[in-house]
Amino acid sequence: MPKKPAKAKPKLGVVFWTSSTIILAAAIVAMLIPARFQVASESVYGWISNYFSWFFMLAVFGFGVFLIFLALSPYGRLKLGGDRSKPEFSFRSWIGMLFSAGLGVGLVFFGVAEPMSHYMISPFTGGPVEDEDAAKMAMGYSFFHWGISQWSIFGVAGLAIGYSQYRKQKNGLVSTSLEPLFGSEYNQRARKAIDVLAVIATVTGMATSVGLGIMQMDGGLNIAFGTPSGALTQIILTSLMTGLFILSTTTGLKRGIKWLSNLNMILAAVITIFVMAVGPFTFIMESIIVGLGDYLSNYVGYSLRMQPYSGEVWVQEWTVFYWAWVIAWSPFIGSFVARVSKGRTIREYVLGILIVPPMLSFLWIGALGGTALYSDLFNGTNIGELVLENDTAALFALFDQLPMTALFSALAILLIFTFLVTSADSATFIVAGMTSGNTESPDIRLKIIWGVLLGLLTVTLIIAGGLTSLQAASLLAGLPFGIILILMIVSVSKSMRREPNTSMTRRQKKGQR
Repeated sequence: MPKKPAKAKPKLGVVFWTSSTIILAAAIVAMLIPARFQVASESVYGWISNYFSWFFMLAVFGFGVFLIFLALSPYGRLKLGGDRSKPEFSFRSWIGMLFSAGLGVGLVFFGVAEPMSHYMISPFTGGPVEDEDAAKMAMGYSFFHWGISQWSIFGVAGLAIGYSQYRKQKNGLVSTSLEPLFGSEYNQRARKAIDVLAVIATVTGMATSVGLGIMQMDGGLNIAFGTPSGALTQIILTSLMTGLFILSTTTGLKRGIKWLSNLNMILAAVITIFVMAVGPFTFIMESIIVGLGDYLSNYVGYSLRMQPYSGEVWVQEWTVFYWAWVIAWSPFIGSFVARVSKGRTIREYVLGILIVPPMLSFLWIGALGGTALYSDLFNGTNIGELVLENDTAALFALFDQLPMTALFSALAILLIFTFLVTSADSATFIVAGMTSGNTESPDIRLKIIWGVLLGLLTVTLIIAGGLTSLQAASLLAGLPFGIILILMIVSVSKSMRREPNTSMTRRQKKGQR
């Protein structure tokens, strides 16, 4: 029998070499001069948050309005694929992959830390602290940050990429999704620059998430098991994550990521059910209802809230950071969401990502954050004070107040770790596709290269400045890509308007003529 031809190596062009060089250079600089890098990070963070907060707030609000309008319009009947295409993944696996890749690490980190922070320090000048009104506001604002707004950012990126890739049968590059706006033959240098920006935004956004997860695991191991905390532990954890990610990535999307995503959902469900079972169940459920009501009634106000008259920076430190971080994630999450949503209608896609993952997030925050609030309000504990001292300790400070502390601390650390592996696996899948042009099945070796670069950047950012450096990286990448997202909305809208009317005709029921 004749031998099968060897698989061609991926072609690495300008996008790969430019983006990888910039990321590697940033990591080396952060490693060689960490003190100066931290000062520079703080300057960048302050400048962008001071001068461009209005842009992030207005853009993200507009993303949500656009997607909701689209779902309710006739365009909602169009599919991310051909008219006869079917979803590739079951609904449960689809939601599991969205949840794991999109919000896992950040949600575990902030699920207790955020409501307790708002409970201790009011989002409003002179607002209530450490009482019933403070607890209500804390829950409502936490829901706002993890609700529709975050997922509307992912949704816009995924819609534009998925529509171009599966409806129009083109590649899944961000630059290609802008062809309806600029024309199929638009400037090659501009194309490469857009894709380089998408890669850098993805890696820096992912590094922020991995950094938060590693810092929380480091703090949790120290609190629960007395493991020494510091740079060495963080480097070991990042190396372990990279090694497991490499093992996962060799199994491919349908096996590796799908299996780990389902494991994440099971672990998150076990922890949530346990906390609700041993915690104040009635208080938790009532807190979720009250928080949801507060969120819905203040959605527009919170979405467009700025503080120009008081000079306060709370919105910049919380909301603007969140939106910039999520925008930096959006090329990765958008590409990944598009990949796993192939065959679904735009209406199903929008309603799925704007309702199901946010509701799961509310359940997690309500169960864990609500229990922490109850403990400080009625049991006289000091979880809030511990959070202000060290926000990585928030989740484990809660477990200290519950039975089986060691077991569930270990499960939480495992959950963070598997979330990190899942997110890294998904992100490098997408980045490898962006830098090789093969967005359907990128070369494994290229995924490993990007995994190593991601781990290296994460470690150097943590060592150079911790959370400040991570936040600055997200803001720096999120600002220009926010403009790209707006262009993607214009582009996909223009493409949908060109659809033949028959594509949006309502399906007739059997027997109807």
